[in-house]
Amino acid sequence: MPVDSETDIPEALYASLTDSVRRLVDATIRSRADLATLTSAKAKIDAAADELSHSLMPGSFGVQPAEDGQSRVWGNAVIGLRNALAPPLLIHHEPDGRVWADVTLGAAYEGPAGHVHGGICALLLDHVLGATAHKPGRPAVTGTLTLRYEAGTRLGPVRAEAHIDRIDGVKTFAVGHLATADGITVRAEGVFFHPRASPRDA
Repeated sequence: MPVDSETDIPEALYASLTDSVRRLVDATIRSRADLATLTSAKAKIDAAADELSHSLMPGSFGVQPAEDGQSRVWGNAVIGLRNALAPPLLIHHEPDGRVWADVTLGAAYEGPAGHVHGGICALLLDHVLGATAHKPGRPAVTGTLTLRYEAGTRLGPVRAEAHIDRIDGVKTFAVGHLATADGITVRAEGVFFHPRASPRDA
């Protein structure tokens, strides 16, 4: 039965649905099922997609207010609760300004065999470095991002970490890295700033 609004649906159900889609993506990549099984699975997936498509919001998810006054960015490509493409990252902020996140990257994020795609490494570092400059209600955007790939990043557990190097006027300079059990694999430097509020946002 349809509900009156999204506020009637537990957040945990959205998270669980997204986890199910992540499992589906992983299984789609790694499955060795026979023709009959693949044909049957495709029909079920198409039926589920049709069911979910009966009521769609226009455009993207964007930023939506939550009942607790916080903002929901559930469509975000890195941390989105409802985005199965997002690993997702859970960002931790330490009192000393350090920002970090642990994540396990599987088959969906592969580039070179057994390793994380370089573009995914950049995506994670862009977000984590930007999180150092984040302020409540004022997310930071990227001015520049420079990466140095020192080694391949193996699929599996990965830590992303960053801290502010310095602040110069409106610019925040951040540095960070990705690391696995093998050590640091990618280093990054970035410049971030807060966009000026438009008149209608002020």
